[in-house]
Amino acid sequence: MAQFFQPKKSQLNTKHQQILVEKLDHHGSGIGYLSGKPLFIDGALPNEEVVVQLTESKKKYARGKLIKRLKSSEERVKPFCPYYNQCGGCNMQHLSHESQIEYKQSSLTHLMQVPSESCSKLDSAVVGEGQGYRRRARISVYFNKKTSTLQFGFRKKSSNQIVDVTDCAVLDPQLNALLPSLKETFEQFSKQECLGHIELVKAANATVLVVRHTQKLTEKDQSTLTRFAESKQLSLFLIPNSGQLVQVTGEKPYYTENNCKVAFSPDSFIQVNQNINQQMVNQAIEWLTLNEQDRVLDLFCGVGNFSLPIAKVASKVVGVEGVPAMVEQANANADLNLITNAKFFHANLEENIDTAEWSQEKFDKILLDPARAGASGIVDSIGNLGASKVVYVSCNPATLARDSQALKQQGFQLEKLGMLDMFPHTSHLESMALFVKK
Repeated sequence: MAQFFQPKKSQLNTKHQQILVEKLDHHGSGIGYLSGKPLFIDGALPNEEVVVQLTESKKKYARGKLIKRLKSSEERVKPFCPYYNQCGGCNMQHLSHESQIEYKQSSLTHLMQVPSESCSKLDSAVVGEGQGYRRRARISVYFNKKTSTLQFGFRKKSSNQIVDVTDCAVLDPQLNALLPSLKETFEQFSKQECLGHIELVKAANATVLVVRHTQKLTEKDQSTLTRFAESKQLSLFLIPNSGQLVQVTGEKPYYTENNCKVAFSPDSFIQVNQNINQQMVNQAIEWLTLNEQDRVLDLFCGVGNFSLPIAKVASKVVGVEGVPAMVEQANANADLNLITNAKFFHANLEENIDTAEWSQEKFDKILLDPARAGASGIVDSIGNLGASKVVYVSCNPATLARDSQALKQQGFQLEKLGMLDMFPHTSHLESMALFVKK
């Protein structure tokens, strides 16, 4: 029988290592160096001396678990959440809020390759409250058959396991107050195993409870849930396995933005931080220097978060979105607000748009607000649409940096750049960039 040489798998050196942390990466992990190789350490801060145990070692980098701090950073603070060391929701509570903002601004300029001497391009960060800011949250629910207990809370860091919580300090206070009684209600269910995750949303006119379930609820369980929702004046929606949203009780939600009512379906995307969202919309309008003659194109428009307020100050707005239900809702929102100069279209913005009705028009200003994947499908066509200014709102600085190169190749130059503190105490980096045609 032929024998083949098989190299032995390299053994991971789990011996504790003493490391000096030099900086943070773009995901909030500390970076030190071990034999010249970058070592990423969750929970470590710059200028800290730490003891680390390797958990992963690759050719170009390694990862380690923080065992002990020998010297702590002056910027380190005590996390305000008792679940912080387990819960995967926040990963930067150990760094002061002010330092988080500086770190994110620095990360943004680095990723966008803005030289330090070009500070005039960097606008002040858009900042709000550090706690009680989330108007939306998804809560995991799981019935453990072995222990006959219901787990209710958020996913652990890097795990599918659930951290049981009765309080979340970054959640809107009205939503946070519901957590204990909501868990008690689910514990009364005769078939707790049929529960999936739930969502809570704070709207202007209602507090929304969305319950996903994997099996049909018994009449008794649904009655228990409905009574709870009515006693708390909640709008209750169910999502069975079919994925179809079913309204049980309460009002359909909306939020207000620049004197506009923005109605939305509870299973559709909205920004979770209302305060920052309001500031963000106002800043976009300001950066675009809109006037009554402007024709504006809003790409990835959702249900009209930017489009509706822009329509109040511009001549015409065209919104384009890839989700048909959101396009329908955006047009309904225009009608709801008696806005006649905004029209919304459905299109897959990852595909060629040359034959689309709206793409035959010319626009003075363009706004893009894509998902994390960015706008790679449409960004190469921006220069053909006639705009002199483009505002790009990004939830992923890496794809913003990539797409900005495409805009530069079409004659646009970066004029302004700023961080939006949409998710305090996390490494999530929301930003806005203004590009001007030269």
